[in-house]
Amino acid sequence: MNKFDEKHIDDKYAKLKKIIKKTDKAAIAFSGGVDSTLLLKVAFDLLNRNAKAFTIRSDIFPVRESGEAEKTAAKIGADHIFIDLDEQNIEDFAKNTPDRCFLCKTEIFSKIKDEAKKREIDYLFDGSNIDDLSDFRPGKKAAIMFGIRSPLEDAGLTKKDIRILSKKLNLSTWNKPSSACLASRFPYYTKITKKALDQVEKAEDFLFKLGMRIIRVRHHGSIARIEAGTEEMQLIQKDFLNNKISEYLKSLGYKYVCLDMEGYRTGSMNKTLEKTVNRQP
Repeated sequence: MNKFDEKHIDDKYAKLKKIIKKTDKAAIAFSGGVDSTLLLKVAFDLLNRNAKAFTIRSDIFPVRESGEAEKTAAKIGADHIFIDLDEQNIEDFAKNTPDRCFLCKTEIFSKIKDEAKKREIDYLFDGSNIDDLSDFRPGKKAAIMFGIRSPLEDAGLTKKDIRILSKKLNLSTWNKPSSACLASRFPYYTKITKKALDQVEKAEDFLFKLGMRIIRVRHHGSIARIEAGTEEMQLIQKDFLNNKISEYLKSLGYKYVCLDMEGYRTGSMNKTLEKTVNRQP
């Protein structure tokens, strides 16, 4: 990184701190991922105990992610509040239409705002960044509706900037792969059930335990379509591991297990949407 790029990132970092300093208390929608961890760290450094992390526990979020979020918040020193959510109680969620994320985020932000109010916190931040604006994200509409602020986005920070700053701040998440809720593993209009979510979670947990980091198991009914990073692709294609993965995923109920030769693509299910869908909610 040259001096110009470094100064550019430092300027954005200064802007981020300025945005957060304008609040006296802040609730952080905290997943434990790269973005929300940087946001929580900066907010806690500036606001101390007045910056609190709120994490949703639900079948659409892997248990391993909740555990990692708990450890990360504890390491930062911030108060961490878990909120339980049954996504099946959200009307039309299971139908998995293109606005599923909006329906879910509406419920999530509503619950976090209610818990924040109990603690006399008026400001709620999420970890959206500039790069998120380029993808189809109906959840952004819910954030706007609830008055949620996105300091990383407002400061002009990209995903790359966030990783660089996280490394500078000695955050263990600086090189953590991006993650998304398990509902994103289902093609639109495919019904989402607790059983199917559990199936996907167990399949991905198995792959993570084999040492894979960039991995997704896309659920197509009886077919498990694995998207993997370059290193993971090479690892999976070794015969002994190939058979092991196929055998385990079939034990979960899949009849066919296939490796997507295009590899991992973020938001790949959005490619199935009509071109007429507005990609900016």
